[in-house]
Amino acid sequence: MFLSNLTELTMSQGYRRFFKVVPALTDELRAENYRIRHEVYCRDLGFEPLRSDSLEADDYDERSIHCLVQSVSTGAYVGCARLVLTDADTPQTPLPVEVTCAATLDRSLVEAMARDRSQIAEISRLAVVGNYRRRQGEQDRPISISDEDFGTETRPRQPYLALAVYLGMISLARHYGISTLLVLTEPRLATNLARLGVRFERIGGEVHHRGVRFPSLMSVDEVIGGMNILVRALFEIISREIKEGIELAGQHAVRANHSPLP
Repeated sequence: MFLSNLTELTMSQGYRRFFKVVPALTDELRAENYRIRHEVYCRDLGFEPLRSDSLEADDYDERSIHCLVQSVSTGAYVGCARLVLTDADTPQTPLPVEVTCAATLDRSLVEAMARDRSQIAEISRLAVVGNYRRRQGEQDRPISISDEDFGTETRPRQPYLALAVYLGMISLARHYGISTLLVLTEPRLATNLARLGVRFERIGGEVHHRGVRFPSLMSVDEVIGGMNILVRALFEIISREIKEGIELAGQHAVRANHSPLP
Protein backbone atom coordinates (compact mmCIF):
# COMPACT_ATOMS: atom_id res chain seq x y z
CA MET A 1 0.00 0.00 0.00
CA PHE A 2 1.59 3.24 -1.13
CA LEU A 3 -0.35 5.75 0.95
CA SER A 4 2.07 5.23 3.83
CA ASN A 5 4.85 6.65 1.67
CA LEU A 6 3.02 9.90 1.01
CA THR A 7 2.77 12.97 3.16
CA GLU A 8 -0.45 14.50 4.38
CA LEU A 9 0.54 17.61 2.43
CA THR A 10 0.78 15.64 -0.82
CA MET A 11 -2.79 14.36 -0.71
CA SER A 12 -4.43 17.50 0.64
CA GLN A 13 -2.60 19.93 -1.61
CA GLY A 14 -3.06 17.69 -4.62
CA TYR A 15 -6.81 17.58 -4.07
CA ARG A 16 -7.10 21.35 -3.55
CA ARG A 17 -5.10 21.94 -6.71
CA PHE A 18 -7.61 20.06 -8.84
CA PHE A 19 -11.03 19.80 -7.19
CA LYS A 20 -13.58 21.27 -4.81
CA VAL A 21 -16.70 19.62 -3.35
CA VAL A 22 -19.89 21.67 -3.52
CA PRO A 23 -23.18 20.69 -1.83
CA ALA A 24 -25.91 21.14 -4.45
CA LEU A 25 -28.62 22.72 -2.31
CA THR A 26 -30.23 25.09 -4.82
CA ASP A 27 -32.33 24.30 -7.88
CA GLU A 28 -29.54 25.62 -10.10
CA LEU A 29 -26.89 23.35 -8.58
CA ARG A 30 -29.21 20.34 -8.50
CA ALA A 31 -29.74 20.86 -12.24
CA GLU A 32 -25.97 20.54 -12.68
CA ASN A 33 -26.18 17.24 -10.85
CA TYR A 34 -28.98 16.03 -13.12
CA ARG A 35 -27.03 17.19 -16.17
CA ILE A 36 -23.98 15.10 -15.24
CA ARG A 37 -26.20 12.10 -14.56
CA HIS A 38 -27.84 12.47 -17.95
CA GLU A 39 -24.46 12.67 -19.67
CA VAL A 40 -23.16 9.57 -17.88
CA TYR A 41 -26.21 7.37 -17.19
CA CYS A 42 -28.20 8.18 -20.33
CA ARG A 43 -25.84 9.32 -23.08
CA ASP A 44 -22.61 7.46 -22.27
CA LEU A 45 -23.77 4.23 -20.61
CA GLY A 46 -27.39 3.86 -21.76
CA PHE A 47 -28.58 2.93 -18.26
CA GLU A 48 -31.52 5.31 -18.52
CA PRO A 49 -33.44 6.68 -21.52
CA LEU A 50 -32.37 9.99 -23.04
CA ARG A 51 -34.41 12.96 -21.84
CA SER A 52 -35.43 15.91 -23.99
CA ASP A 53 -34.23 18.36 -21.32
CA SER A 54 -30.90 16.50 -20.87
CA LEU A 55 -31.58 16.17 -17.12
CA GLU A 56 -31.76 12.74 -15.48
CA ALA A 57 -33.96 12.85 -12.37
CA ASP A 58 -36.32 10.49 -10.55
CA ASP A 59 -38.78 10.45 -7.66
CA TYR A 60 -36.05 9.92 -5.06
CA ASP A 61 -34.49 13.29 -5.85
CA GLU A 62 -37.19 15.15 -3.96
CA ARG A 63 -35.91 13.58 -0.73
CA SER A 64 -32.22 13.68 -1.51
CA ILE A 65 -29.26 15.90 -0.70
CA HIS A 66 -27.05 16.33 -3.74
CA CYS A 67 -23.35 16.95 -4.08
CA LEU A 68 -21.03 18.05 -6.89
CA VAL A 69 -17.29 17.96 -7.49
CA GLN A 70 -15.98 21.01 -9.32
CA SER A 71 -12.81 21.35 -11.37
CA VAL A 72 -10.72 24.15 -9.90
CA SER A 73 -9.04 24.95 -13.21
CA THR A 74 -12.16 25.17 -15.40
CA GLY A 75 -14.99 25.75 -12.94
CA ALA A 76 -16.92 22.89 -14.58
CA TYR A 77 -18.76 20.32 -12.49
CA VAL A 78 -17.23 16.91 -13.22
CA GLY A 79 -18.66 14.53 -10.63
CA CYS A 80 -21.82 14.09 -8.59
CA ALA A 81 -23.73 11.92 -6.14
CA ARG A 82 -26.78 12.09 -3.94
CA LEU A 83 -27.78 11.06 -0.44
CA VAL A 84 -31.30 9.63 -0.49
CA LEU A 85 -33.05 10.31 2.82
CA THR A 86 -35.90 8.44 4.43
CA ASP A 87 -39.32 10.02 4.14
CA ALA A 88 -40.02 11.89 7.39
CA ASP A 89 -43.77 11.24 7.16
CA THR A 90 -43.46 7.57 6.19
CA PRO A 91 -40.01 6.46 7.43
CA GLN A 92 -40.62 2.83 6.49
CA THR A 93 -40.76 3.78 2.81
CA PRO A 94 -37.85 1.79 1.34
CA LEU A 95 -34.67 3.31 0.00
CA PRO A 96 -33.63 2.37 -3.56
CA VAL A 97 -31.23 -0.40 -2.48
CA GLU A 98 -33.96 -1.93 -0.33
CA VAL A 99 -36.07 -2.26 -3.47
CA THR A 100 -33.31 -3.44 -5.82
CA CYS A 101 -31.94 -5.98 -3.32
CA ALA A 102 -35.20 -7.01 -1.67
CA ALA A 103 -34.54 -10.69 -2.40
CA THR A 104 -30.98 -10.76 -1.02
CA LEU A 105 -30.83 -8.04 1.63
CA ASP A 106 -30.27 -9.09 5.25
CA ARG A 107 -32.69 -6.65 6.82
CA SER A 108 -31.74 -7.67 10.35
CA LEU A 109 -28.32 -6.10 9.81
CA VAL A 110 -29.85 -2.87 8.51
CA GLU A 111 -32.29 -2.62 11.38
CA ALA A 112 -29.63 -3.42 13.97
CA MET A 113 -27.43 -0.60 12.71
CA ALA A 114 -30.20 1.97 12.25
CA ARG A 115 -33.09 1.50 14.65
CA ASP A 116 -34.13 5.08 13.94
CA ARG A 117 -34.72 5.27 10.20
CA SER A 118 -34.43 9.06 10.24
CA GLN A 119 -30.70 8.43 10.69
CA ILE A 120 -30.29 6.14 7.69
CA ALA A 121 -29.66 7.22 4.09
CA GLU A 122 -28.37 5.79 0.83
CA ILE A 123 -25.50 6.94 -1.38
CA SER A 124 -26.56 6.62 -5.01
CA ARG A 125 -26.34 8.04 -8.52
CA LEU A 126 -22.57 8.51 -8.33
CA ALA A 127 -21.13 9.66 -11.63
CA VAL A 128 -17.96 11.13 -13.12
CA VAL A 129 -17.97 12.79 -16.56
CA GLY A 130 -16.39 10.88 -19.41
CA ASN A 131 -13.14 12.82 -19.75
CA TYR A 132 -12.21 11.76 -16.21
CA ARG A 133 -12.89 8.02 -16.65
CA ARG A 134 -11.50 7.24 -20.09
CA ARG A 135 -8.95 4.65 -19.03
CA GLN A 136 -9.29 1.16 -20.46
CA GLY A 137 -11.97 -0.83 -18.68
CA GLU A 138 -13.64 2.19 -17.07
CA GLN A 139 -15.74 3.56 -19.91
CA ASP A 140 -18.70 1.38 -18.91
CA ARG A 141 -18.73 2.44 -15.25
CA PRO A 142 -20.26 5.66 -13.89
CA ILE A 143 -17.48 5.95 -11.28
CA SER A 144 -14.42 3.88 -10.46
CA ILE A 145 -11.07 3.60 -8.77
CA SER A 146 -8.53 1.35 -10.46
CA ASP A 147 -5.14 -0.03 -9.48
CA GLU A 148 -3.66 2.54 -11.87
CA ASP A 149 -4.90 5.31 -9.59
CA PHE A 150 -2.53 4.20 -6.84
CA GLY A 151 0.55 4.33 -9.08
CA THR A 152 3.66 2.48 -7.97
CA GLU A 153 5.69 2.43 -4.78
CA THR A 154 8.16 4.93 -6.22
CA ARG A 155 5.58 7.01 -8.10
CA PRO A 156 2.34 6.99 -6.07
CA ARG A 157 -0.84 8.65 -7.34
CA GLN A 158 -4.15 9.53 -5.74
CA PRO A 159 -7.71 8.82 -6.93
CA TYR A 160 -8.85 12.30 -5.94
CA LEU A 161 -12.09 12.54 -7.89
CA ALA A 162 -13.82 9.28 -6.95
CA LEU A 163 -12.57 9.59 -3.38
CA ALA A 164 -13.83 13.18 -3.17
CA VAL A 165 -17.31 12.04 -4.24
CA TYR A 166 -17.48 9.44 -1.46
CA LEU A 167 -15.94 11.68 1.19
CA GLY A 168 -18.41 14.40 0.22
CA MET A 169 -21.27 11.99 0.83
CA ILE A 170 -19.88 10.89 4.19
CA SER A 171 -19.42 14.51 5.21
CA LEU A 172 -22.97 15.42 4.17
CA ALA A 173 -24.24 12.49 6.22
CA ARG A 174 -22.37 13.72 9.29
CA HIS A 175 -23.65 17.28 8.85
CA TYR A 176 -27.24 16.04 8.60
CA GLY A 177 -27.08 13.65 11.55
CA ILE A 178 -27.10 10.48 9.45
CA SER A 179 -25.47 7.59 11.32
CA THR A 180 -25.80 4.76 8.79
CA LEU A 181 -25.28 4.72 5.03
CA LEU A 182 -26.36 2.11 2.52
CA VAL A 183 -24.76 1.76 -0.90
CA LEU A 184 -25.01 -0.61 -3.84
CA THR A 185 -21.51 -1.00 -5.20
CA GLU A 186 -19.37 -3.13 -7.46
CA PRO A 187 -16.78 -5.41 -5.82
CA ARG A 188 -13.68 -3.77 -7.32
CA LEU A 189 -14.71 -0.28 -6.28
CA ALA A 190 -15.41 -1.48 -2.73
CA THR A 191 -12.00 -3.17 -2.58
CA ASN A 192 -10.14 -0.08 -3.75
CA LEU A 193 -12.07 2.23 -1.42
CA ALA A 194 -11.14 -0.11 1.43
CA ARG A 195 -7.50 0.47 0.52
CA LEU A 196 -8.16 4.13 1.33
CA GLY A 197 -9.82 3.38 4.66
CA VAL A 198 -13.44 3.63 3.43
CA ARG A 199 -14.79 0.21 4.39
CA PHE A 200 -18.18 -1.35 3.70
CA GLU A 201 -19.99 -4.16 5.51
CA ARG A 202 -21.67 -6.45 3.02
CA ILE A 203 -25.34 -6.99 3.93
CA GLY A 204 -26.68 -9.15 1.12
CA GLY A 205 -25.95 -11.28 -1.90
CA GLU A 206 -24.90 -10.09 -5.33
CA VAL A 207 -27.47 -8.69 -7.72
CA HIS A 208 -27.18 -7.93 -11.42
CA HIS A 209 -27.97 -4.24 -11.63
CA ARG A 210 -25.93 -2.52 -14.32
CA GLY A 211 -23.32 -5.17 -13.70
CA VAL A 212 -22.60 -7.21 -10.60
CA ARG A 213 -23.28 -5.24 -7.43
CA PHE A 214 -23.80 -6.02 -3.78
CA PRO A 215 -25.58 -4.08 -1.01
CA SER A 216 -23.35 -2.66 1.71
CA LEU A 217 -23.66 -0.69 4.89
CA MET A 218 -21.30 1.68 6.64
CA SER A 219 -21.39 3.38 10.02
CA VAL A 220 -20.51 7.04 9.49
CA ASP A 221 -18.64 7.29 12.79
CA GLU A 222 -16.74 4.05 12.22
CA VAL A 223 -15.72 5.01 8.70
CA ILE A 224 -14.47 8.42 9.83
CA GLY A 225 -12.69 6.89 12.81
CA GLY A 226 -11.07 4.24 10.62
CA MET A 227 -9.62 6.63 8.03
CA ASN A 228 -5.85 6.70 7.85
CA ILE A 229 -4.21 10.04 8.61
CA LEU A 230 -3.93 11.07 4.96
CA VAL A 231 -7.54 10.37 4.05
CA ARG A 232 -8.74 11.91 7.32
CA ALA A 233 -6.90 15.16 6.52
CA LEU A 234 -8.54 15.24 3.09
CA PHE A 235 -11.92 14.45 4.64
CA GLU A 236 -11.63 17.44 6.99
CA ILE A 237 -10.87 19.73 4.04
CA ILE A 238 -13.93 18.44 2.19
CA SER A 239 -16.03 18.75 5.34
CA ARG A 240 -15.12 22.44 5.57
CA GLU A 241 -16.19 22.88 1.95
CA ILE A 242 -19.48 21.12 2.71
CA LYS A 243 -20.07 23.28 5.81
CA GLU A 244 -19.40 26.48 3.85
CA GLY A 245 -21.86 25.38 1.16
CA ILE A 246 -24.54 24.57 3.74
CA GLU A 247 -24.10 27.96 5.40
CA LEU A 248 -24.34 29.76 2.06
CA ALA A 249 -27.52 27.85 1.17
CA GLY A 250 -29.38 29.04 4.26
CA GLN A 251 -32.97 27.81 4.27
CA HIS A 252 -32.35 25.89 1.05
CA ALA A 253 -30.25 23.45 3.09
CA VAL A 254 -33.42 21.88 4.54
CA ARG A 255 -34.37 18.83 2.48
CA ALA A 256 -37.34 16.50 3.05
CA ASN A 257 -37.70 17.87 6.60
CA HIS A 258 -34.06 17.04 7.32
CA SER A 259 -32.06 20.02 8.57
CA PRO A 260 -28.29 20.24 8.95
CA LEU A 261 -26.98 20.05 12.50
CA PRO A 262 -26.06 23.41 14.06
